[in-house]
Amino acid sequence: MPSLTDYIEEHIKKMLVLSSNQCIEVKRRELAGKFSCVPSQINYVLERRFSPERGYLVESKRGGSGCIKIYRINGEQAKAFQDLIKDACENSFDSERLRQLIERMREEKIISRREAAILEVITGKDIYENLGLNPEQSIELRHRLFKEALQELIKPGY
Repeated sequence: MPSLTDYIEEHIKKMLVLSSNQCIEVKRRELAGKFSCVPSQINYVLERRFSPERGYLVESKRGGSGCIKIYRINGEQAKAFQDLIKDACENSFDSERLRQLIERMREEKIISRREAAILEVITGKDIYENLGLNPEQSIELRHRLFKEALQELIKPGY
């Protein structure tokens, strides 16, 4: 017998199939109301059943609206994305290493030449040194911007 989690997952997947751009926007509270559950149950489903490893990207907007965007990404992109994020996050934020990662993504046609150029600007040191940030702040900002840019690039419909 299917569980509530299964029903919620099935409902979200149907919504994605019906979506023209493989992206849906839902409100956590409305979805919880539809299934007579608490919003944390929706969070549980999203965390467990809609991960990048399973081919999904979930974007939660902060604030009172509880709005969530769910993107369907193809398996190859999801795997490449996970590998790159893991590699970038676990290792030191070395500009040369990131340049090589960006080049690899371009060669494997995960990103375009133009997107690669933008990522190289984001990960370069020059822009941040001119802002007067200390080295730790510079690395943290570059790291976060790189990760956020990768998440945007992996979304379908661009």
